[in-house]
Amino acid sequence: MITKDIDTVAPAAPAPVADEPPRRPGKRRRAWDEAPRWQIYVPLGIYLIFTLIPFYWILLFALRKPGSTSLVPWPVTFEHFEKVWNERSFGTYFENSVYVGVATLFMTTLVALAGGYALARFDFKIKRAFMLALLCSQFVPGALLLVPLFQIFAELQMINSLGSVIIAETVFQLPLSMILISGFIRNVPYSLEEAAWVDGCNRFTGFRVVVLPLLRPGLIAVGSFAFVHSWNQFLFALMFLSNQDKQTIPVGLNSLMSADSVDLGALAAGGIIAAVPVVIVFAFIQKWLITGFSAGAVKG
Repeated sequence: MITKDIDTVAPAAPAPVADEPPRRPGKRRRAWDEAPRWQIYVPLGIYLIFTLIPFYWILLFALRKPGSTSLVPWPVTFEHFEKVWNERSFGTYFENSVYVGVATLFMTTLVALAGGYALARFDFKIKRAFMLALLCSQFVPGALLLVPLFQIFAELQMINSLGSVIIAETVFQLPLSMILISGFIRNVPYSLEEAAWVDGCNRFTGFRVVVLPLLRPGLIAVGSFAFVHSWNQFLFALMFLSNQDKQTIPVGLNSLMSADSVDLGALAAGGIIAAVPVVIVFAFIQKWLITGFSAGAVKG
């Protein structure tokens, strides 16, 4: 019997595929993972440049000396800020704008909270028609209602009163605010309120104890939107407020521009004063603002 030794050769292991980068288990591959970095950073850089140049230009005119043509604000001067704050009564305009913004914030939030709860928790015959009317009201420009609003406030003797601007702003902010809050309340399980009722709470107490703490992002989003819109409101303040001690910052900025000349340094300083409070508000509430708007838009 002839035996023949046969060398057994182990099969070679397959070479690793280098075409596809390693991925974490369970992580989906996204379309922009395959794009080169420059295709992402170049458009973002161009957008950033176009966004920051106007801000730098405002800072340049506000911080450099009058008559200077330098592209660098050095030496830095605050002469324009002192001029607009003291000589142009921007201190009074600032106080009036804060009063109008805070009052509009509270009134809009309270009324929208009550109306949004009714839309989210109760069924009535004209509910769909009412929701449609709220949506359609967003297409009506404020300039269209200036004349009837002026006549109403004149009959109520509210011309040259900050209350007229607050009421007008609250009315125009309510439709969108009610829709957002109603959508946010729908995301809160109704069983939570029922459990509070079983424990002995009435409807108001159950809402205050159980539902209201969960609405914090939505309330912050609605309140901040109302504040910023009323802070930047120009048309109502221009029409309803004629006394200088009652005017707000947007009207004050308009007064810095005349037909003959424009004080660019004072105008830039006033624009920075008007923008700083809004930037601070958004810096602190950015997280809650995004959460509130996204949650309130899930169910309408």
